[in-house]
Amino acid sequence: MQQPKYRRVLIKLSGEQIKGTDEVVSYDMLDYLAREIGVLHQYKVDVAVVIGGGNIWRGNQSIARGMDAAQSHYMGMLGTIINSLALQDALERHGLDTRAMAAIQMNEVAEPYIRRRATRHMAKGRVVILAGGTGNPYFTTDSAAALRAAELHADVILMAKNGVDGIYTADPRRHHDAVKLDHVTYMDALNRGLAVMDSTALTFCMDNNIPIIVFNALEAGMIERIVLGERVGTLVSSQATER
Repeated sequence: MQQPKYRRVLIKLSGEQIKGTDEVVSYDMLDYLAREIGVLHQYKVDVAVVIGGGNIWRGNQSIARGMDAAQSHYMGMLGTIINSLALQDALERHGLDTRAMAAIQMNEVAEPYIRRRATRHMAKGRVVILAGGTGNPYFTTDSAAALRAAELHADVILMAKNGVDGIYTADPRRHHDAVKLDHVTYMDALNRGLAVMDSTALTFCMDNNIPIIVFNALEAGMIERIVLGERVGTLVSSQATER
């Protein structure tokens, strides 16, 4: 069996990626994502997942209409917990051992997030689903992914996008002349405002030298191909010649 390039990965999913056409949560998408993640088990790769909550709650829209920002952000954290439990169920139906760990107290449905415990779960082959963002308002789930990747010593963050196979110079769905970038540095992505993750999270990854690979979550087999070292998607890292 081919040896993986990455031994420990953190997969960042958006809430929109488990949303169906007319559903808040799509069972078909959950089943698809569970299969995509489950393939990594045969390679003995440690897997952590951070998922957003945008399919349930759009905090910025509520804030724009006058809701207290912290209140809205906490509601978004609850949305990520719902999504995490849905993904946990899908993974377990595919025979994977999992642990959901929440950054806010939710003891009846998820363990509290404790770094050493999360590391131990992964060492035992369990997929760890990290819910509740960072546990603090004003920070996105992108920031949660960056923070947890650093804490858990992930080799890479796999940043899933919907229908876009990497980073482009402009939105390829609106600009037909947009050019795909195979590799960009953190600073270049920040300076050019490229659609990687929010600037706080991207700066954190730069400061802690955590590589990011942006890929199309809707293309089957992409996660496996990345983990095995195939050059797909767009790599964001410190050196332009790294790939």
